[in-house]
Amino acid sequence: MTGQSETILFVDDEEHLRLAASQALELENLRVEAFASAEKALSYIGRQFPGVLVSDIRMPGMDGLTLMRRALEIDPEFPVILVTGHGDVELAVSSMRDGAYDFIEKPYAPSRLVDTVRRALDKRRLTLENRALRAQVGRRDTVEARITGRSATVIALRQNLRAVAETDADVLITGATGTGKEVAARALHRASARTDGPFMNINCAALPAELIEIELFGHEAGAFPGAMRARFGKFEAARRGTVFLDEIDSLSLSLQAKLLHAVQNRAITRLGSNEPVPLDIRFVAASKKDLVAEAEAQRFRPDLLYRLNVVTLAVPLLKDRREDIPLLFSQLVSEAAARYKRPAPEVPGTVLSALSARDWPGNVRELRNAADRFVLGLDIGLAEETDLEDTTLTAKLAMHERALIAASLAANAGRLKETYESLGISRKALYDKMQRFGIARTDFVDED
Repeated sequence: MTGQSETILFVDDEEHLRLAASQALELENLRVEAFASAEKALSYIGRQFPGVLVSDIRMPGMDGLTLMRRALEIDPEFPVILVTGHGDVELAVSSMRDGAYDFIEKPYAPSRLVDTVRRALDKRRLTLENRALRAQVGRRDTVEARITGRSATVIALRQNLRAVAETDADVLITGATGTGKEVAARALHRASARTDGPFMNINCAALPAELIEIELFGHEAGAFPGAMRARFGKFEAARRGTVFLDEIDSLSLSLQAKLLHAVQNRAITRLGSNEPVPLDIRFVAASKKDLVAEAEAQRFRPDLLYRLNVVTLAVPLLKDRREDIPLLFSQLVSEAAARYKRPAPEVPGTVLSALSARDWPGNVRELRNAADRFVLGLDIGLAEETDLEDTTLTAKLAMHERALIAASLAANAGRLKETYESLGISRKALYDKMQRFGIARTDFVDED
């Protein structure tokens, strides 16, 4: 719950009622934040906020019913207790059909307020605990389904990603083109408490320089010729979600300064306005360049780098995890077959062996293209890998055999019995071959 303690948000425009309610609750060791207006209380509410809302119905500006509706838009399970005068009881009863947790009629005894709040807090605590359990159960499938592989580097990446997903820390993802930085960002989002919010994918290099500020921060009506009405920027549109800033190194230094303000203060100012707009978002940035070197060369702001790289996740090159290629290619073939509505073809061992021998300069993106072509029955350009003049037949066979064993271990999650049975060899033969090829069973065992 992001480190927050259970809190009662109490809203009433009458100061003496706020004071009396705060004293009654604090005497019971309950934490209270009291507000004279609904707008300030609303900024506290989020899907992970560990508290409840108590609000008077009749207030100037945003009234209690509107506040309740706005709170339930953020989290339909958020407990809202309405405080009503004698003439509004029927209105309060109908509001319970619209999602209110309970209502209290004025004048009320302090014990009535405390009892109702305690029950609401119990409900909120149970809701958040259930969400955390559901997220924990689904996290393994969510992450591993997106980041496939049994190599040590990929297992470490998944473990680090799961650990970071449990926090709201900003993240920097590094890796060469095609390694899967966006895939890692989406997995992080899906495994986090923000999974129900939007994932806003922004390619900083693809946005026109003259429009990028408007696209990110939005504008007010009349901010420039042709601005007939106000418009949300992408940051505001990502409320309660994740903003993925791909190729962040392509931003100009002036725009980096404005982004730094947004990251640091969790607020933006629309073009043509002086009023800050609060942000409830997580920033995930990605770059194929070394941002430390870019900062030293004064092409990237060091202060922005330090804000973004609270946690850094490095996505490895495909050639540095060759043992993942057979399993990864098989998965990509299955995905391509579903996409093209074709039966998934069987991948011969010779193909897996040749694929594992390639360097893949385009990384996973290039492998995905090869899987697409394979499903469509097109040439995937393996002739040179399958007929190298300077490779002996013995070396080719060994390469092929190693790839088949690695693929079978990966498919069977490191279980030896299923592996040697599927390969049609004895247990001792499998052990001997694994020792000769330097294959470790632990690289393929399911993570806890």
